[in-house]
Amino acid sequence: MRELQKAMIEQNREKKLLEAAKAYAFEYMDSIKERRAFPSQKALEDLSVFDEKLPDKTGNAMEVVDMLHRYGSPATAASTGGRYFGFVNGSFIPVSMGAKWLADVWDQNSATPTSCPIASKLEEVCERWLAELLGLPTGTAAGFVSGSSIATLCGLAAGRNELLRRNGWDVSEKGLSQSPRIKVVLGKEAHATVFKALSILGFGKCDIIELATDGQGRIIPGEMPEFDSLTLAILQAGNVNSGAFDPIRQICEKAQGTGAWIHVDGAFGLWAAASNERRHLTCGIELADSWSLDGHKTLNAPYDSGVIMCKDRRALASAMQASGSYLLSGENRNGMMHTPEMSRRARSVELWSVLKYLGKAGVADLVDGLCDRALDFAEGLKAEGFEIHNDVVFNQVVTSGKTDDETDRILKGLESGGSVWCGSSNWKGRKVIRISVCSWNTDEDYIRRSVEAFVSARGHQSC
Repeated sequence: MRELQKAMIEQNREKKLLEAAKAYAFEYMDSIKERRAFPSQKALEDLSVFDEKLPDKTGNAMEVVDMLHRYGSPATAASTGGRYFGFVNGSFIPVSMGAKWLADVWDQNSATPTSCPIASKLEEVCERWLAELLGLPTGTAAGFVSGSSIATLCGLAAGRNELLRRNGWDVSEKGLSQSPRIKVVLGKEAHATVFKALSILGFGKCDIIELATDGQGRIIPGEMPEFDSLTLAILQAGNVNSGAFDPIRQICEKAQGTGAWIHVDGAFGLWAAASNERRHLTCGIELADSWSLDGHKTLNAPYDSGVIMCKDRRALASAMQASGSYLLSGENRNGMMHTPEMSRRARSVELWSVLKYLGKAGVADLVDGLCDRALDFAEGLKAEGFEIHNDVVFNQVVTSGKTDDETDRILKGLESGGSVWCGSSNWKGRKVIRISVCSWNTDEDYIRRSVEAFVSARGHQSC
C-alpha cells in the first residue's frame, strides 16, 4: 500500500477533516446575520494568498481546510443571509443542506439508473412533483441541470430540432448548414442568457425578431408577428429587473394550431404558479412547449439546481441524445437523455428534500413571503423619498435616487457600509438599483435595516 493511500485511509477513519469543516461551517452559519453582505476590501486583497506555485509535494490536509476557511469564508457574498439583494441567488432551506451533505458523501454520478439508483428515482419523483406543483401537463419531462442558463439552452435546442423535424429536416442526420430558417421571436427585455443560448445554438442576430416591450418590460402582444411552423418564441415569467411577466396566455393562444414552439424562461418567476395569490401571473404557462427554471433561486435549494421541463419528452430526449455501446436502454426513465451532461452530481437529492419538506403549502408560503418582503422594501424606500420604477408584482424592486449621480452615490455608500449589497442596472434610460428579495432569511427587521442603510448611503460622500 502506498504512503499516500495510507494517509487518506487514516483521514477517513479519524474524520478530523470533516469535523473541522463542520465546525467552520457552523461558525459561518452562526455569523451570517451579522456578516458584511459583500466582502471587505481587505478580504478581497487577502485572496492573493492563493496565488502560489503548485506544490511539489503532498501537504497537510488540515492546513488546506483551515486555509479555505481563514481566507475563503471572509471573501464570500453573504447570499445565504437576508441582506444580499444583488442577484436572484436564493439561499438554502436548512433541510436541503443536510441532504446536500449526505449526497456529497455519497458522491454519486447520476448519469443513469445503473450509476446511481437513488438519484434516478428522485429525479423521477421531482419530475412528477414539479409538473403537479406548477400546473404543467401530466407526463411533462424534466432534465436536472446546473442552472436556468443550461435549462434554457436545452429547451431551445429541443424546440429548434422539433420545428425542423416537423418540416422534414433531421438535424442529427443533415446538420444545420442548409436547414430551413427558423424565426426566433422574443422581447427586447429577454435575459442575456437567452441570447447566449441562441448564439450557441447557431442563431444569429438576423434570425431574431426583438419585440417592443411596455413600461414594465413585458412583450406588447400587438407587436407579435404571425406564427408559423418555423417560429420559436421565447416568453418571460419574471423580468430580471422589474419581475414582470409577459402575457403568456394571450401569446400562447395565438400560437395554438400554427406549429410554433413556445419556450418560457421562468428562472425565478415560474414559481409564482405554486402560489394561490400569484398564480395569475403565470396564467397560460401550460400552453407552452418548454420551460426553464431554477431551484436555487426562489425555491431556495442549494446550488446548483436548474431544471428544463418539456411537454414533448421525445423532443427533449432527441435533442439531448447520447449514444455509446455501454449505455443500457429500457423502459425506465434515463436522466441522461434529458440533459447535455453525462457526468452529473446528484442534484435531485436536494431538490427532492425541499419539495418533500415544504409540500405545496410550504412552497406557496415561501414564494409569498419573498414577494411580501419585496413590497415592504419598496414601500419603505418610497416613504423615504426614493423612486420606485416598477410595479412590484413579484420579488424584484427597481429603485433609484432622484438623479443618476445620486444613484451612484447610494450604490457606493451601500458598498462602503457593507450591511446591504445591491446591483446596478439600466432601466428605461435611467441608472437604477435592482433589488432581488430571494432568501427565506429576509424578514421584516432585515427590510427595516436595509431601508435605513439606503437612507444612510444617500448621504454618503466619496473621498
